[in-house]
Amino acid sequence: MDKIYWHQVMLMKLRIRDMREDQDLKQKNVAAALLCDQSLYSKYERGERPLPLELADKLADFYGTSVDYLLGRTDEKTPYPPGKRK
Repeated sequence: MDKIYWHQVMLMKLRIRDMREDQDLKQKNVAAALLCDQSLYSKYERGERPLPLELADKLADFYGTSVDYLLGRTDEKTPYPPGKRK
């Protein structure tokens, strides 16, 4: 596996877990918002399953951040302004 890709997977799983914990949410709460079950969401957090783009987008909206932040492409948590998305 490519080192850069592996780094992004590791960073993403840490970020989605940290954002959930920062808001004192359980995995089942986030899974319900994404319309999936808790065991599947747990696999996303552990990096055992890739997070589909459509769920990454929903998760970014749920937390009020950008997909780029979740993926580790930026350290800026603030989402892009409407019409300014890359």
